[in-house]
Amino acid sequence: MIQADFVKTAGAFTSFSISGHAGYGDYGEDIVCASVTSAVQLTANAVTEVFKTPAKVTALENTIQLALPGKPQKEASQLLEALHLHLTVLAETYPGTIKVKVSEV
Repeated sequence: MIQADFVKTAGAFTSFSISGHAGYGDYGEDIVCASVTSAVQLTANAVTEVFKTPAKVTALENTIQLALPGKPQKEASQLLEALHLHLTVLAETYPGTIKVKVSEV
């Protein structure tokens, strides 16, 4: 199962950590994993390369984390919110493959 943990600060999305495998299909054919990977890459690239936000991005073999600095740009926070929505819809469409959690700090 993919675990997607988001953090909100003062009502705005400020970070995420995503890890695991969906287990929906065989390696290389898992449409849920492919959907999550693509959405996460788009979000991270948009935040860092398009909006030029100096976010802290950590990518390991099976985990990616992104944290927005200080008081984040509204647009960057909204991209994280859009990723949250996308993963929530995927979790509803493919039950048992993704667990999405939001913590407020």
